[in-house]
Amino acid sequence: MVKGSTQEWKAKYFTKLTALVKEYPKVLLVGVQNVRSSQLQQIRIALRGKAELLMGKNTMIRKCIRVLEDEHPNLVKLLPFIELNIGMCFTNEDPAAIRDLLQKNVVSAPAKAGAIAPKDVFVPAGPTGMGPEKTSFFQALNIPTKIVKSMIDIISDVHLIKCGEKVGTSEAVLLQMLDVKPFTYGLSVFQVYDNGDCYSAAVLDIKPEDVIKSFQAACANVAAVSLAIGIPTKASVPHSIAHAFKNLLAVAVATDIDFKEAEKCKAYLADPSAFASAAPASTNAAAAPAAAAKAPEPEPEEDEAPMDFDLFG
Repeated sequence: MVKGSTQEWKAKYFTKLTALVKEYPKVLLVGVQNVRSSQLQQIRIALRGKAELLMGKNTMIRKCIRVLEDEHPNLVKLLPFIELNIGMCFTNEDPAAIRDLLQKNVVSAPAKAGAIAPKDVFVPAGPTGMGPEKTSFFQALNIPTKIVKSMIDIISDVHLIKCGEKVGTSEAVLLQMLDVKPFTYGLSVFQVYDNGDCYSAAVLDIKPEDVIKSFQAACANVAAVSLAIGIPTKASVPHSIAHAFKNLLAVAVATDIDFKEAEKCKAYLADPSAFASAAPASTNAAAAPAAAAKAPEPEPEEDEAPMDFDLFG
């Protein structure tokens, strides 16, 4: 009976996963390490109408992807990432917005002995609230302490746990005694499948401004290379035209050759006062109050009489 029910469950799961792959063109692979079922329930509530979150065994997920390989050949790109505890989030929405919803729900958790630390943990300096009898415990961890008003005080900040290392038993007990929950756990998106393209979730942090900036830098590099080797390209043609126009202006100024674009430049050179008349009126208006403010300075003339008294007389 158990075997039959297991086979029935596998058949239903396979059918559901196949239907989701066919319905949604975007899939986010999420890690579910140390995530509780109640936390997953809250995340599913937040995703209603926007995405569907599916958990399951990796063997079933791989099998389904291989069966759908003919219809969705690019889906096999996800196979190398289907390992450990993962889930699949199917959506039609913007992957970046769904990623934010998935990672919004996090829960604080204590450090457990043997767990891999997801981040560095520091114990701040200050009172611990523990009595002197615990001094030997701090000494075993090489944490400098002092006794203040019959309580243990940590003298300076201590780097207790490093990111990526296993949490030791002593470190876990100390954090528990200090009532410190240093870690937060939630779903973490690490891979995205979007209409046949598979890329890291870090790509979702790239903004349109970053793309425009990179494109402009690339165009500038292409133009520089084109100008240096003398091969015109679409990126270098505007610079070449501007440089040629400057040369024409220089020739027109140095000779009697005239053309429409050079008339204004020659007019300025013939009458330098034209530069002053072309200055913004606001500059003149701002200069007038400044000149008026400096006018009253001649008053100190009354103090120019010789000082014939002796300071020490």
